Amino acid sequence: MNARDSNKYKLSIAGILVSMGIIYGDIGTSPLYVFRAIIDSATLTENITEELVLGGVSCVFWTLTLITSFKYVYLALNADNKGEGGIFALYALVRRYKAQWVIYAAIIGCCTLIADGFITPAISIASAVEGVKIHYPGFETAPYVIGILVLLFFFQQFGTSVVGKTFGPIMVIWFITIGVFGMWQFSQNLTVFKAINPMYAWNLLTEYKGGFWLLGAVFLCTTGAEALYSDLGHCGKGNIRAGWFFVKIALLFNYFGQAAWLLTQVGTKLNGRIPFYEIVPEELLIFSIVIATMAAVIASQALISGTFTLVNEAMKLKLWPSTRVRFPSQQMGQIYIPAINWILLAGTIIVVLIFKESSAMEGAYGLAITLNMLMTTSLLVYYFGTAKHSRLRTLGIALVFFTLETMFLISNLNKFSQGGWFTYAIAFIFFLLMFVLLKARYLRDRHTEFVDLKHYVPLIQDLQADNNIQKEATNLVYMAVADSKRYIDSNIIYSIFKKRPKRADVYWFLHVDTVDSPYTSKYSVDTIISKKCFFIRIKLGFKADHRVNLLFNKILHEMADNAEIDLVSHYDSLRKHSMPADFKFVMLHSLASVDSEISNFDNIIIQGYRFIKSHSLSTEEMYGLELANVEVETVPIMVGPPAKVRIKREREDLEREKEIRYYNQGN
Repeated sequence: MNARDSNKYKLSIAGILVSMGIIYGDIGTSPLYVFRAIIDSATLTENITEELVLGGVSCVFWTLTLITSFKYVYLALNADNKGEGGIFALYALVRRYKAQWVIYAAIIGCCTLIADGFITPAISIASAVEGVKIHYPGFETAPYVIGILVLLFFFQQFGTSVVGKTFGPIMVIWFITIGVFGMWQFSQNLTVFKAINPMYAWNLLTEYKGGFWLLGAVFLCTTGAEALYSDLGHCGKGNIRAGWFFVKIALLFNYFGQAAWLLTQVGTKLNGRIPFYEIVPEELLIFSIVIATMAAVIASQALISGTFTLVNEAMKLKLWPSTRVRFPSQQMGQIYIPAINWILLAGTIIVVLIFKESSAMEGAYGLAITLNMLMTTSLLVYYFGTAKHSRLRTLGIALVFFTLETMFLISNLNKFSQGGWFTYAIAFIFFLLMFVLLKARYLRDRHTEFVDLKHYVPLIQDLQADNNIQKEATNLVYMAVADSKRYIDSNIIYSIFKKRPKRADVYWFLHVDTVDSPYTSKYSVDTIISKKCFFIRIKLGFKADHRVNLLFNKILHEMADNAEIDLVSHYDSLRKHSMPADFKFVMLHSLASVDSEISNFDNIIIQGYRFIKSHSLSTEEMYGLELANVEVETVPIMVGPPAKVRIKREREDLEREKEIRYYNQGN
């Protein structure tokens, strides 16, 4: 890490301010709907009681303390991958230990986090806008929520570098505002703080009628905790921890303020009232609605950007279909994925149209993210148990968090029929997508054959010297699956010598390897034949820029500067004018041979993979080679034993041949 990068992670006021704008939006807007969800869930048949209010705020306090503060802010931030966090950064840390299940934990975590992205913008913005209903009960908020969502997603393509500078200060104003509103309310009844005693939470879960199932609503207070870990690389753990100290105080002040107000409503029901807005002074209601809407938009923006980052990482790990990625600004990490942007917009609009109000969306919210948290816990437990060799700590983490999060998962299952099916359906679709790509890659790797390259060096030299074969190109570049100079893909040998001999002055075998370190970007060159054949291995981190065309061009110029190659055209008529040498890229697409006998499962995987690839970005576009001289070849591979066929020569043919021979001999 260079000095510039290390400065980015230092604790500073600016760093804390940035963390406010891009990390705490989701969890910071949870007071808009958490207590309403708890009370509404509990008072379908009963009125508000002191036991319910104090137990509810006690559950919120200990959930924020154990899940958000201890698991994410303390433990997860210590499991960083060269300063980067998130489910894929954690997966990259532990996959070196060769446990097969960790990839599935990462996939499930990714799918559920993306599915959560369909709900968060809708529920956050709807909750904020619904404050208008206090004065206008019949006001239809859905069209305005959809309008805000359309504008939000439309402006993603222009980048957020300019707008992002205002996010931090706005969120600071938001947290100060909700903290002050809460403090003003609980100052009138300080006894509400006795709910810090965990016995109030325990009694709610064990003695209150249906109390255990209220955990599904309580869980909403920590749904943004994953962002604290996922966005680690943007701010650094010092800034996130310092920011969380301020954010947690503001959140708890507001929650305890809402609880203090609810204690004045014992014996009644909410009847559509929103506790968050009920503690706001009348003269500041419009201000609170405006600042809440701005905070909700910022929360949505952070989640959308996080989804882009997550999908981009999945693509680089070959777990997501190739999709076009754009860079709308020079800001580090600022990316835009058009397909994901419009899919998210369509999904959030569907959410608004189906559920209409935030109170109905609460049923769909939080269910999928509990699975994400369980997957993160699984990887953390495995990480501390293997990489850190800390058995006692590992046992403690597993016992506490598997118990807590399993309880949250079970209680959230009660939401399945209330809307949770929606996020599970979205997550399942994405899981199938990633599962097919993963299995297809395993299938290809298992059946891709490699040959010893040294046996083919004489053939390459003879082919280069054979003027009877028309030259294919001066420089012929193959993307190789093989990751060392010793062996090369048999498909490449098939393409060069067998399919149609391809003569070139220089052969290049290029292998791109995605490594565990997030921002690694380096290469090595192995000379197979001096100035005639090279094997280049490029190592890129899962967060690094994977534009292979630019990287390969840079490598070529560095080799030319070192006199390893000649980049001037080899044709005399062009060389005298110092024209650059020509390059041709050959992209080999593996296709399961029709001569293979494969299982039904493998056949389904192959058909699914072909469907996904037909709707994905081509390999040449993914590598930025669409404007280069590219030839795409299809190469058959055997993904099963050769099909058994039988054929027998008919006897009458043999008799006929005998007759002909006898006749010829007689003559």
